[in-house]
Amino acid sequence: MTAKVTVEDVGRVAELAQLELGPDEAARMLHDLNAILDYVAQLNELDTAGVAPLAQVSELPGYGGSGVLRADLAEPSTDRAAVMSQAPETDQVFFKVPKVIER
Repeated sequence: MTAKVTVEDVGRVAELAQLELGPDEAARMLHDLNAILDYVAQLNELDTAGVAPLAQVSELPGYGGSGVLRADLAEPSTDRAAVMSQAPETDQVFFKVPKVIER
């Protein structure tokens, strides 16, 4: 595989995910991510010319027992007032959540 994850890449991803990685954790993450990329490179070498693409595994015959999906019907949703009454913080229209992105 030509593309490899660098220590800088691991640091940037950790920063974006707001993770603090110690040197041993960063080294382990570097190894794991490169192992994943190597495995994907092996998969890319397989001949898949005769394999039909799938959008979902549920397209496979017999998936989930019967292989038949339920009807896609519109149904009423849960009452907003009932949900908002149980929320830790709300303005009765939206859930209030803490800000996680500083940039």
